[in-house]
Amino acid sequence: MYSHILVPVVIEHGNRGATAIKIATKLLSEGGKITLYHVMEDVPAYAASYLPHGLRDAHRKEATTELEKLAGSVSADCSVIVDHGHSSTTILQHAADHGVDCIVLASHKPGFEDYFLGSTAARVVRHARCSVHILR
Repeated sequence: MYSHILVPVVIEHGNRGATAIKIATKLLSEGGKITLYHVMEDVPAYAASYLPHGLRDAHRKEATTELEKLAGSVSADCSVIVDHGHSSTTILQHAADHGVDCIVLASHKPGFEDYFLGSTAARVVRHARCSVHILR
């Protein structure tokens, strides 16, 4: 069992977050903590100037609201974090910095180039310093 589980959630993937939370809850030690984590990809500078003012803040607020809804279904200690950066790098850095001992991550249906795991999931599995549980 694990004492701190990180559950990266892609808001756009719908119900997969709820499934990952169920698995994380089963893997969690009594008194443990679950962190629901969403990464907003950075927008390149050349494109950012074309986006409406305040769009990034609106997306952050929407992601936080969705994660808080999911957190409401968790019977354990659960926190919500919305971060920004490259998905796999940001997930791995957060896990290393915050004493995460397991990452529960849903993998999308792969394309040919990442047939066995999605690209983010594959990078997390290869580079994580803790256990990783992948959902298909």
